[in-house]
Amino acid sequence: MIDSVYQVAQTKMEKALDSLRSSLSKIRTGRASTVIVEDVLVPYYGSSVPLKQIASLTLSDSRTILIQPWEKHLLPVIEKAIRDSADLGLNPVTRGAEVCVPMPLLSEERRRDLAKVVRSECEFGRVSIRNIRREANSSLKDSMKRKEISEDEERNLQDKIQKLTDRFVDDIDRIMQDKETEVMTI
Repeated sequence: MIDSVYQVAQTKMEKALDSLRSSLSKIRTGRASTVIVEDVLVPYYGSSVPLKQIASLTLSDSRTILIQPWEKHLLPVIEKAIRDSADLGLNPVTRGAEVCVPMPLLSEERRRDLAKVVRSECEFGRVSIRNIRREANSSLKDSMKRKEISEDEERNLQDKIQKLTDRFVDDIDRIMQDKETEVMTI
């Protein structure tokens, strides 16, 4: 029982950190990355599907994404879907049997805006970690009230959970600094 509360909290915190990493990987920096466009929804036979399910995504160089659809008639549809993704601000070009997506240079103002987005995503991650800590501590209090654990055990576990929380918050801070540096470099 005692270890399960700690294990559940640790697992949830790891998932929250993975979710943060995933959302930060979608934030565009000066370099090209297929992650930026892989989840763009493309109309395909009456439904919308992610681009990664209907095309091969590769990098031709550090600033260009190449998209090779498995069905040639999708070229203009893919190009339009990427162009219409307002938050991306990309201008794809069809070349033969592939769509090229050049990554434009980011302006100073846009880099600052992206750094703010990074900070807010990381703050959301910190809040998630603290909420998980609160849930774990609440579970410990309930166990103590039901006389399943002693006060000393509760206090020791709360200390362990606090150290775990501090470790994950430090990880988030480090990730935030790295991503901000990546966004702000030209």
